Amino acid sequence: MSNIKLIIEERAANIGKFMVGRLLPFRQKRMVGPFIYIDHMGPVKLNERENFDVLPHPHIGLSTLTFLFEGSIMHRDALGNEVEIKPGAVNWMTAGKGIVHSERTPDYLRDSPLFMHGLQIWVALPKHLEQMEPSFSHIEEREIPSWTEGDVQFKLVAGEAFGRTSPVPVFSKLFMLEIKSKTKQVINIGNELFGEAGLYILKGAIESEGHIYEPKQLLVAKDSTLCEFTIQENSTIYIYGGEPFPEERFIDWNFVSSSKDLIAQAKEKWETQSFPKIEGDAVEFIPYPIFNRK
Repeated sequence: MSNIKLIIEERAANIGKFMVGRLLPFRQKRMVGPFIYIDHMGPVKLNERENFDVLPHPHIGLSTLTFLFEGSIMHRDALGNEVEIKPGAVNWMTAGKGIVHSERTPDYLRDSPLFMHGLQIWVALPKHLEQMEPSFSHIEEREIPSWTEGDVQFKLVAGEAFGRTSPVPVFSKLFMLEIKSKTKQVINIGNELFGEAGLYILKGAIESEGHIYEPKQLLVAKDSTLCEFTIQENSTIYIYGGEPFPEERFIDWNFVSSSKDLIAQAKEKWETQSFPKIEGDAVEFIPYPIFNRK
């Protein structure tokens, strides 16, 4: 990707009983377009005594995007949704003024070995929508725009590009693309993108301006219109980005907002357990972290 501004390496992060590779936020680059948080989850094998269990927890001011490569997650939320996420599908939950959800291994898989691998992403909401009503959408893999150009396979996971629009109901101008190639190819898609762009290498490698970049790196471009690179054989990459917001966004635990006051209100609401509950989920929940308390 020509004109690379920053290379972000995955950093290990603990999300409870599970380790992930964190890409965003980063101290030198908090967001790429509206994308404010990207975790690479796995790949990891869970044995028959282990389960992926993220207890009920809240969000405000963002949409979550869950995209699995392997495994299965049962999503439950306070709106009453209970949906199994399988590889290739998109779970899109918009927190708005506040929502609570949990993510767990489905009951029918809890006594079996399980591979888990995927991406967990947060997309910040525009300022005027930060207090919107929460909502939820689940988009099956067959509904996501996919096409082939020669040996290169494209998938528009979310947003708009190439004159196409993903059915994921986003709230700002953005794009999330999957690109796969079995052979070495030159990719030049700068005219199809806009705003800021980051390229994440999941598998294989890319070459740009004489440099080779390999997995677990997020390359942030200075200008999305200069998005040209050579993808190596048997490679899979993801490109994220879009138009950045004019206002700064703050993150405190699971809360994202342009207003520190709204974050403080959400924190108090969670500590007093005033958020709506998830019907049928356990009474346990993830408490506000002690190390964040002031």
